[in-house]
Amino acid sequence: MGNRTIVPFGPQHPVLPEPIHLDLVLEDERVVEAIPKIGYIHRGLESLAKKRDFNDYVYVIERTCGICSFMHGMGYVESVERLFDIEIPDRAKYLRTIWAEMSRIHSHLLWLGLLADAFGFEALFYQCWRMREHILDMFEESTGGRVIFSVNKIGGVLKDMPKDMLLKFVNNLNGMEKELTELTSVFLNDYTVESRLRGVGILTKEQANVLGAVGPMMRASGIEIDTRKLGYAAYGDLSFDIITSKDCDSYARCEVRVGEIFQAFDIIRQAVSKIPDGELITPIKGNPPAGEAFMRVEQPRGEAIYYTRSDGSKFLERMRIRTPTFANLLPLIETLKNAELADVPLLILTIDPCISCTER
Repeated sequence: MGNRTIVPFGPQHPVLPEPIHLDLVLEDERVVEAIPKIGYIHRGLESLAKKRDFNDYVYVIERTCGICSFMHGMGYVESVERLFDIEIPDRAKYLRTIWAEMSRIHSHLLWLGLLADAFGFEALFYQCWRMREHILDMFEESTGGRVIFSVNKIGGVLKDMPKDMLLKFVNNLNGMEKELTELTSVFLNDYTVESRLRGVGILTKEQANVLGAVGPMMRASGIEIDTRKLGYAAYGDLSFDIITSKDCDSYARCEVRVGEIFQAFDIIRQAVSKIPDGELITPIKGNPPAGEAFMRVEQPRGEAIYYTRSDGSKFLERMRIRTPTFANLLPLIETLKNAELADVPLLILTIDPCISCTER
């Protein structure tokens, strides 16, 4: 056994998009153990549920994370809708689904750009983020915002997308799909990228299952679980496969996310072709009835859980979020064992960390 050294990694690092902090126990250049330390950006968002009207809290919950803001709002309102035991209009379900898949595309493109930047492929980084701008432009046109959208409302959605806008968006996505096919071939076929990702950060199917991995991190280890298959929003009316890989390494996580981008294009096309006419809101009266509700949604980074408990007043008694990055921290620690120090930034990136979500 060589000499052991403890090296603090983060919260600032040129590769890291998020302020994650790990204490790495090293033997020479090999990681023996990684100890996560979180809590740098705790904002107390959950406790605000006790101080903000349950309707106004929609705008608080969206600010948990800029990248997942729509999905945070969606998960919260669907949980409260279960408290009320109401069914929202079908058109609202489809609009939520379209915006959710747009969120998935822009999140995965952001991640691909960060991965390219970690390799030193600066031009590829700019190309990924240039394509992501198309999705943000679509968000701005349909919601008025590029980061915080504020279109979710308990009982439905606040804004509609007319038919000509939806058809325009599908046409935009068709153009992006052709360009993205060429772009992602670099991530999947380039020798330099493969040499950094193939066989690095192994997380077996058994480890992913025991450690509770979620999202692309889990599906890249061969576990075929996607909470969209539960049929919330309009997903029950749409046809799609669960993107998985059996390689269990960092390359597999990249491959799954690339596959999910193209899948999101197809889901949006299906939703646009099937979206019904009708109302956007089911009116609600009074405060949430006393009780508790539980909602699971598939965010871009993985499954997120929203728990709400009401005592019958306008303030929720309890609001709790289990975010995908928190779930993926233990699997990340497993992949770091016996890794080379030079691979640590890439391995952290492969879980697509969001510390803003994790610490709230």
